[in-house]
Amino acid sequence: MGFKDILVHVDNFENSPARLRTAIKLAQNFNARLTGLYVIFKPKFPAYAQAGISAETLENEAKLAKQQVKEAEKEFKAATGKNGLQCEWRVEEGITAEIFSQQARYHDLAVVGQGHPDSYVFAGDREMPDHMILSCGRPVLVIPYVGDFETIGKHVIVAWDASPIAAGAVHDSLPFLKAAKSVTVLVVNPKGGDYETGELPGADISAHLARHGVNVEADHMQSDLDPGNMLLSRAADTGADLIVMGAYGHARWTEIVFGGVTNHFLSHMTVPVLMSH
Repeated sequence: MGFKDILVHVDNFENSPARLRTAIKLAQNFNARLTGLYVIFKPKFPAYAQAGISAETLENEAKLAKQQVKEAEKEFKAATGKNGLQCEWRVEEGITAEIFSQQARYHDLAVVGQGHPDSYVFAGDREMPDHMILSCGRPVLVIPYVGDFETIGKHVIVAWDASPIAAGAVHDSLPFLKAAKSVTVLVVNPKGGDYETGELPGADISAHLARHGVNVEADHMQSDLDPGNMLLSRAADTGADLIVMGAYGHARWTEIVFGGVTNHFLSHMTVPVLMSH
């Protein structure tokens, strides 16, 4: 089973066109329907705060939002209008992460951008993409805010620790894995983890993927370095163009306080990452 419905987040920031090109390429490769979603961010102000905003300010904000929607829609239709894709343009109003989480549940894959600190306008912007990944229940492909990634998934690294979260990510990514030229199941620091990875780390899940027709090999690394940095380093060394991993295997507050792998990837990613929770 492949991806038949793909959702992509479209906005007015400079990395949106590259993200859209990636989503278009994926829709072409999987013969999928592509939906572009633009969210008009509407922060939730208390009544006393709303009363202090003038009618003129609200009117100007509404005009600006309408203009930004038109610009984004024009860009989306121009990019998708020449390739024969089945496409849909949607505009919703509300908290970006909440709206996107709801809409992602009706799609096989959601394509979003890595958060860029310089692009945060409201506090709610900071909930993308991590809050959305945690709450949508679907696999999420996160595209770095620097670079162009029209072609991804030829050489894939699967971050494996034998956890339920990792197992879910592997199976959510099967369309990518089956289409890849090579897949490496990488176990970082296999000894001492919360789950048993076996005498040959990664061998069991690799055998399972091979039965699905995946060209896969197992590998493992033992080091005192941060696991997130180790994965990114291996991706750079091997020329991997996609990393598959489970997101927030522990409680989210623990990840944030102690610096978890998911949090590290969302801040330092250099290649697209498919995350599943």
